[in-house]
Amino acid sequence: MATMKIKKGDLVQIIAGKDKGKEGKVIDVDTKNNTVTVEGCNIVHKHTKPNMQHQQGGIIDKEAPLDVSNVMYLYKGKTVRVGFTGEKKNKVRVAHVNGKLETID
Repeated sequence: MATMKIKKGDLVQIIAGKDKGKEGKVIDVDTKNNTVTVEGCNIVHKHTKPNMQHQQGGIIDKEAPLDVSNVMYLYKGKTVRVGFTGEKKNKVRVAHVNGKLETID
């Protein structure tokens, strides 16, 4: 299985789907299903019954996961591809900017 190039806390832009063009921070990364959850994007309505946490019940809006292929990393306000350089111990995430590699972390 390949390493995920998007991490929790990264700023990303959605490049496909109903929220195309929106930007947000990554809340959650699921490597098993190759999905990410972006803050304020891909909002769905969840109908809930009344319970101890939600006495009222009703409709709750929450973020749903997106496929990782539908988001791109934002580097200095531009969407860029992300890759890795170096060997196992010296592995570093890099952004491909105009044919050059710039370290992200």
